[in-house]
Amino acid sequence: MSVPDESEPTGAPPLLAPVDGVPAVLDTAAEVAAAAALLAAGTGPLAVDAERASGFRYSARAYLIQLRRKGAGTFLIDPIPVADALEPLADAINDLEWVLHSADQDLPGLAELGLRPERLFDTELGGRLAGFERVGLAAMVENLLGHALRKGHGAADWSTRPLPAEWLNYAALDVELLLELRDAVAADLAAQGKTDWAAQEFEHVRTTEPPAPKADRWRRTSGIHNLRRTRQLAVVRELWTTRDALARARDVAPARILPDAAIIAAVTADPKTIAQLRALPVFGGPRQRRYSREWLAAIDRGRTMPDSELPPLTQPFDGPPPVNRWERRDPAAAARLSRARTAMGELSTAHKIPVENLLSPDLVRRLCWDGLPDYDRIPDSPDDLAAAIDGFLKSGGARPWQRELAVPHLTAALTPEPAE
Repeated sequence: MSVPDESEPTGAPPLLAPVDGVPAVLDTAAEVAAAAALLAAGTGPLAVDAERASGFRYSARAYLIQLRRKGAGTFLIDPIPVADALEPLADAINDLEWVLHSADQDLPGLAELGLRPERLFDTELGGRLAGFERVGLAAMVENLLGHALRKGHGAADWSTRPLPAEWLNYAALDVELLLELRDAVAADLAAQGKTDWAAQEFEHVRTTEPPAPKADRWRRTSGIHNLRRTRQLAVVRELWTTRDALARARDVAPARILPDAAIIAAVTADPKTIAQLRALPVFGGPRQRRYSREWLAAIDRGRTMPDSELPPLTQPFDGPPPVNRWERRDPAAAARLSRARTAMGELSTAHKIPVENLLSPDLVRRLCWDGLPDYDRIPDSPDDLAAAIDGFLKSGGARPWQRELAVPHLTAALTPEPAE
């Protein structure tokens, strides 16, 4: 799995190996073409998973693809040597319904290879909508199918070659019961009348492009909150940008080039020479010494940068300010948000759906802060207010089922109390 499942199933018989054994890894164009033909001849949906190397590599590319379809069996494909030979596979599987667990994690990397589903069923998201408390793959397989999946390699470095046999066994098991899990989740959703809601959510996941990287990602450097001067932030930004460029060029996770703690230590110590830099923790290590000149140049750029180019001490808001400041800045908005959150919480309980799946919390905050043109002149007609809220939610990407549920409750929550 792309996201390790930390839940530990208990009381169910463990599934130790695929029923048909662990298939060989396919890494030639001929093998991929043969697998594509077998998959095309299969029936029903296609179970899909991909293994990445998060924490080890800079990219989010897939380093192993697992596929399983009724009548065809399971296939493990190494996409690295055959990245230019996947067209037969795409032709065979792209018009199928894909079944993934936490699909948004794997779809971008698969799309880079030309693999894009025509239809999608996400068992993790389906589990959330069905009201399951534990939605990790192992937990859901145990809960719905009565088998225990032994986890343990989801956070491994899947760029390793050759891949250990134990890892391949784990990877094959991730799709072994995924089709059966899909049917069980679908039955539960149907029994609750949530099939259409789930279909809308799956289509949203399938068609939504990954968000563009934020401009100020360097502000997420761990420990940056301890810095109090804009000049220090400039040095953090220069070191972070240098590290990111090196990491991208080498396809290595940035923290493996230089940990955040070392960046903060360098900013605090403010070294002026390579010798002073190398005296700091980490910078004297063999991996970092080769980049000593780059690190020191980054520090110098931040130290000598014109005042007009220094970053602001706090990140400019894109949208409402932090909620803990609302009461002071706009008590009326804080009161609106409190009422809206109560309404959404009640709706969440009534339908057994996590509140964040009912409606994006950020969208609710934006609605309550300044989402309507003039909160001092909210339309007297509840229908007008409902239409205004519905229009705002729609423009923010809320799906029809979400708006159908949320708009009446938010209308009631945001309707002003009659003046006495």
